[in-house]
Amino acid sequence: MEVDEDEEEEEENETSVVSSGAVNDVTTSRMRAARPAPLEVLDRVKINNTKETPRSTIKGVLKVPNHTELKFSRENLMKVEESLKRAFIEFYHKLRLLKSYSFLNVLAFSKILKKYDKITSRGATRTYMKVVDSSTLGSSDEVMRLMERVEATFIKHFANANRAKAMNILRPTAKRERHRTTFSTGFTAGCVFSLIVALVAIIRTRNLLEKEGQKEYMNTMFPLYSLFGFIVLHIIMYAGNIYYWRRYRVNYSFIFGFKQGTELGYRQVLLVGFSIGVFALLCVLANLDMEADPKTKDYKAKTELLPLILLVAMFMILILPFNYFYRSSRYFFLTCLFHCLAAPLYKVTLPDFFLGDQLTSQVQALRSIEFYICYYGWGDFAKRKSTCKESDVYNTFFFIVAVIPYVSRLLQCLRRLVEEKNPEQGYNGLKYFLTIVAVCLRTAYSIQKGQVAWRVLAAVSSFIAAIFCTWWDFVHDWGLLNRKSKNRWLRDKLLVPQKKVYFIAMVLNVLLRFAWIQTVLDFHFSFMHRQTMVSIVASLEIIRRGIWNFFRLENEHLNNVGKYRAFKSVPLPFNYDEDDDKDD
Repeated sequence: MEVDEDEEEEEENETSVVSSGAVNDVTTSRMRAARPAPLEVLDRVKINNTKETPRSTIKGVLKVPNHTELKFSRENLMKVEESLKRAFIEFYHKLRLLKSYSFLNVLAFSKILKKYDKITSRGATRTYMKVVDSSTLGSSDEVMRLMERVEATFIKHFANANRAKAMNILRPTAKRERHRTTFSTGFTAGCVFSLIVALVAIIRTRNLLEKEGQKEYMNTMFPLYSLFGFIVLHIIMYAGNIYYWRRYRVNYSFIFGFKQGTELGYRQVLLVGFSIGVFALLCVLANLDMEADPKTKDYKAKTELLPLILLVAMFMILILPFNYFYRSSRYFFLTCLFHCLAAPLYKVTLPDFFLGDQLTSQVQALRSIEFYICYYGWGDFAKRKSTCKESDVYNTFFFIVAVIPYVSRLLQCLRRLVEEKNPEQGYNGLKYFLTIVAVCLRTAYSIQKGQVAWRVLAAVSSFIAAIFCTWWDFVHDWGLLNRKSKNRWLRDKLLVPQKKVYFIAMVLNVLLRFAWIQTVLDFHFSFMHRQTMVSIVASLEIIRRGIWNFFRLENEHLNNVGKYRAFKSVPLPFNYDEDDDKDD
């Protein structure tokens, strides 16, 4: 009997296994029947060519159809994976924001009701909070379930089942300010101040400004070193912008599209600027002597090459592919710079035209780079003599280099006019066209000294361009001069509580924008060389641009809230056409 019972149990186990296997086969067969075969799926998949390139832009103008067939190469698969990864990260970030939004609203209800009970002594908090807690806002766990699904999918497919690694990517920790950054910034700032004091003391004690080589020095070395001064001043103004953007809660990192956790703070930006200033001042002190060797009439070639070496070193650090010296920020800058130079072949975004506006304030710096090429390429730098201004090629490029930033902005405006059908972009392009004419006429007058006709044309064109640009700054870029606003002549919404700041900024903008008058009226000061005056005018324009930056981004931030201008979207690398399924 025992043997028979054992056999019966074995038979039952076998039948149960068979039956369970049959059920699994049925369910899997149903799943396979419910979804199309892999090859049929691939027939319905199309690649979304969302990446904007000059080639795609030209194809769009020529109306050449884009090829959307699948190409399963390693490079394409890596791009698809990276795009999907970014989409999951951004989706998870938005879910976290939605969860925080829900929590803050429930908390706000609780605070308001407690305040209400405190004033009225009605005890309504418990009754009303039951309604709030039972509502969708307080009780729905749909967001939590979506977050858990995203986490599980990301851990499985993008982190090799490593939960800690996945969560570090999905929930990046807030970047903390390091003490060494603060210390380094203060140290370099002290070095800059000490070197400036030493430079002034050496010039005064040696009476270098009264020596025979002073004129050659101002015509050759001063333009070389002024380039670094322009760069450092612009960096300092940008650091100041970051400080005040953070203080008044302007979401600049989101508006610019910086990668989360990689945006630089004002201390880091100041560290970069002061470091450049330290090396530039050390080079100035190294070849400050304005006298040549009395026998050979030559200067020391090694010290004469110091400005060029410093410029090349800065360029090499900028394009360095290694993960040092804020690689993410450097690559972001280079990408925007390339988009500006390649305008209008790329879709215009805010970082691109914002950088283009910065370049329009660095015309003198661009001309300094041209002088570098001429001085070290064709000039006899060993004798500190330059024949650049006597060259027709140099004078021609003196025009071209000055208008490159304005032409870039003009092309960007024209592209936006075509794409967005917004007439304001046409008027903005007209502004840059008038500026191009004014810059060319002022440059022609600076080359053809004494020509009254060039002087009149330069003055008239510059005056018209300055008036139009100033009006555009106030009305469109800053959103001010609104008579119907509740803050008269300002905006309805202001981030700076002191209204006088806006009026002071408008007055400064007018005064600094009209600094070009000196280039037409030719004010001469006995104690100041012409190159010094040119550098001062260029520095005033950089300061004006720094002030403009704050109010421009403040206006953009407020318009984002009201008009949803800037938003984060990650296009998927492909889409699936389900029309056939719907027909069935």
